[in-house]
Amino acid sequence: MGRGGRSSGGGFRSSGRGGGFRSSGGRRSGGIRRGGSGGSFGGGSGFGGFHSPRPPRTPRPPRPIVGFGGMRPVGGVRPGGLGCLMPSTIGIVVVIVLVAFLFNFCASQNPSSSSTQQITVSTIKREPLEAGAVIETGYYTDELGWITDAAKLESGMRNFFRRTGVQPYLYITDEVDGTHYPTDAQLDSFANSIYDVLFEDEGHMLVLFFEYDGQYIMWYVNGLAADTVMDKEAVDILFDYIEYYYYSDLTDTEMFANAFDKASERIMDVSVSPWIYVLIAGCVVAVALVAYFWWKAAAKRKKEKEEHTRRILETPLETFDDSEAERRAQKYESDNGGTEQDAGSGSSSGGTNQDK
Repeated sequence: MGRGGRSSGGGFRSSGRGGGFRSSGGRRSGGIRRGGSGGSFGGGSGFGGFHSPRPPRTPRPPRPIVGFGGMRPVGGVRPGGLGCLMPSTIGIVVVIVLVAFLFNFCASQNPSSSSTQQITVSTIKREPLEAGAVIETGYYTDELGWITDAAKLESGMRNFFRRTGVQPYLYITDEVDGTHYPTDAQLDSFANSIYDVLFEDEGHMLVLFFEYDGQYIMWYVNGLAADTVMDKEAVDILFDYIEYYYYSDLTDTEMFANAFDKASERIMDVSVSPWIYVLIAGCVVAVALVAYFWWKAAAKRKKEKEEHTRRILETPLETFDDSEAERRAQKYESDNGGTEQDAGSGSSSGGTNQDK
C-alpha cells in the first residue's frame, strides 16, 4: 500500500541540526540526525557527535523482542504571617529566596544535554488528532534487547499517545538491509516499509533508533494524519529529549519512556519565554525592596518622634531658664485659659438670669 504523502526524516546529534525539510519524490524528508562517541558515520551526510560514549549496556539476547499493546479502537489527552513590622534580616532572606527561585525556574525551563544543546521550544499551538484516527497497536520492536521493563516504556509512550492523539512506535535495531552502515535512502525505505507492515492507519509515528559501534541514527516516519501534529518542530522536541536522556545515567527503558512522556508535554503546550518570569520576579523583588525600605524609613521617623517626646516629658522644669519656663507657663495658660474663661462667663450669666 503506497503512502506517497507520508512525512519522514532522520536526526543528526552533534554539530547542530541538519538541513530543513526537502522534497523527495513527493515525500517530505528531514535533515539527518546522528550521534555517538565521535567521528563520521554511515553513508549519509554530516559528521558524528563529540559526546562521551554512553556507558556499556548489559549483554543483548540473540533474538528480537517484540512488545505489543492491546489491539482496540481508540477515541480521541509553601510559618505564619510576618506582620507589618518585618525585621531587616527577614527582608534580606525574602530577597535571597526570590532570587534563588528565579534562577531555579529559569534553569528548569531550559534543560540541556551534556553538549549544552537546549531542548527545542514549542511555539505552535497544536490540537491532538480527533477520536478514532488511530487503531492502537504494539508500541515497540526491540531487536537489541535493550528494553527490560515493557510496562514502564509503554506507560511513557501511552502518555504521548493520550496527549497528542498520535500513537508512537519505537523500532530499535543495529542493522538495515543487512548492513550496519545504511545510507539515507536505505533508512528511508526501511522505515516506510515497516510502517506499511505494522499499521493500517495514518495516525502513527514510527521512530527508528539505529545504533552500532557507539554511533546512532534517529529516523522517523509520520502518517499523513500524524504529520498534522508531529511537524518538524515537534519532531525536533522529541529527538532533543531522546538525546538529552541518552547521555544521562538512565537505563535504556527509562531513557525512551521519559523522552516520549516529556516531549509530548512540551509539544502540546506553547512554551512561555523564561524572560517573562524574569520580569515578573524582578518586579516582585523591586516591590518588596521598596516596601521594606519605606517601612524602615517610617519606623525610623516614628522612633525619632517617640524619643523626642520622651525626652521632653522626662526633662524637669528646673532645668529650663526663666524665659523658657515663663514661655512654657504662658503656653500652658493659653491652652487652659479659654476653658476657665468660658466657665466664668457661664457662672456670671447664670447669676444675671437668677437676679432677673
